[in-house]
Amino acid sequence: MSKYDEKELKKESKLGPNYKWIALSNTTLGALMAAIDGSIVMIALPAIFNGLGVNPLLPANAGLLLWMLLGYLLVTSVLLVTVGRLSDIFGRVKLYNFGFLVFAISSILIYISTLYISGTNGVISLIILRIFQAVGSSFLFANSAAILTDSFPHNERGMALGINQIAFIGGSIIGLIAGGILAALDWHLVFLVSVPIGIIGAAWSYVALHEISDNAKKHKSLDLPGNITFALGLTLILIGITFSLLPYGNNPTGWTNPIVLESIIIGITLLIAFVYIESKSEDPMFNLKLFNIRAFTAGNISQFLFGISRGGLQFMLIIWLQGIWLPLHGVSFEQTPFWAAIYLLPFMIGFLIVGPVSGWLSDKHGPKLLSTSGLLISAGGFIILSTFTANFNYSIFAIVIFILGAGAGMFASPNTTAIMNSVPPEHRGVASGMRGTFTNASNLFSMGLFFTLLILGLSIALPNAMLTGLTSQGVPKSTATTISQLPAITVIFAAFLGYNPIKTIIPPATLSTMSQQTVKTITGNAFFPNLISKPFMDGMKIVMLAGAALCIIAALISSIRGKQYIHGIA
Repeated sequence: MSKYDEKELKKESKLGPNYKWIALSNTTLGALMAAIDGSIVMIALPAIFNGLGVNPLLPANAGLLLWMLLGYLLVTSVLLVTVGRLSDIFGRVKLYNFGFLVFAISSILIYISTLYISGTNGVISLIILRIFQAVGSSFLFANSAAILTDSFPHNERGMALGINQIAFIGGSIIGLIAGGILAALDWHLVFLVSVPIGIIGAAWSYVALHEISDNAKKHKSLDLPGNITFALGLTLILIGITFSLLPYGNNPTGWTNPIVLESIIIGITLLIAFVYIESKSEDPMFNLKLFNIRAFTAGNISQFLFGISRGGLQFMLIIWLQGIWLPLHGVSFEQTPFWAAIYLLPFMIGFLIVGPVSGWLSDKHGPKLLSTSGLLISAGGFIILSTFTANFNYSIFAIVIFILGAGAGMFASPNTTAIMNSVPPEHRGVASGMRGTFTNASNLFSMGLFFTLLILGLSIALPNAMLTGLTSQGVPKSTATTISQLPAITVIFAAFLGYNPIKTIIPPATLSTMSQQTVKTITGNAFFPNLISKPFMDGMKIVMLAGAALCIIAALISSIRGKQYIHGIA
């Protein structure tokens, strides 16, 4: 028996054979809660903004809308590595418990704020408290994979991490569905749903989870220069990418905005400084030598590239369903966010079936073949979607997104296991944080890349299509011209949020001057989808092919990760 196996047996005899399952169930609850809360707001945004008395589609409120959509993701992306490092120093379970507590408290405060603060101040209050909630989420995300890796023997980690990731993917879909249901009942409930879960999770983790490693003894101090340069650098880059989605001057995107460019340039400079600082530090925030481990580096890079493709896929499919397909099939614009979540369920089911199985198989046969195959399957799904017409056959669509979900599950579980298995025990917290940063940051990079491609495509074709379509229905040319010149992002957000786009962008006073038949036609379910379908699908094809290319590059990187590597055994 090897020393590694002896150590695992001693750990099990000390904690008991059921401890690993307690750790799995608790961390899965944490992942589920954080994922639900990350997506539940997305689908309830129209009800939230209406309840607060704010129109999110007005140019003056565009920044508020972006921060409501992306602020939570941005904060978790920035904090994960720092939180992982703190957990390695002070204890993973201790800070995981703290994350549950912060999450529960912030959820209560958010609910209270929605009862007493309205208008723009109410939105700002929500954004600030959601950022506080994201801090708690960071402690949960950074530590769940590390706690599972500590708790399970190496030949069971893939299965455990696969189940944990199912909770995250499933929670994202459940959040969309729950958001639609709760928003219809009372939008305040959207912020209350996570309170009991947070309280139960915090109490349960405090009582049931135990510190396994003695990593604090191996660390000396907190690397403040490294933490500051990393956090500021990544924050500036992600803020720059976020605000690149807004038009600037006569340009449909914000990439020519000096603030965007300066944020990204300064952010990159700070990250370069971070690398230099870490290379000289005696006790760095992140040990750059971890990137010398091929399994760790290949796993993170392939995860980042796949995250860019998958994040863009989710948003594009939602806009496609909500802005075109569902209205054409008789669903009111107000109901499209809820039904979009329902019609995307095959993706979750594919992940649900394949994720744990691929994790279990990777425990036995290694991650290389499974992860690489999952990426190639995903690339194939992207290519197939690029051939679809705007008004597709749902049965075929469901099969394709099921395959995409299966490909994602086949990649995610083995890849995460490979990353966590490859690092020394004392670095599991910060390694999990870095993995989470690559994952979350890739979603924001995805927004910047794919929305830019989509906006540029729409900006070329949409104005003329809008002008011609509106004037053909009797809308005054002056009004139609003004509407056709609206930024493409306004049209996208209108569809994404479940607003009736024409009712939103044409002033009521103008609508009142038109015949009832004209108003009925242009505000009906078919006019707007038919208007944008061709320019949207032109952009969609580019987005899908770009996603396929990213998956293929990620597969090439995954294929050179080497044989299965488990630190302390290989």
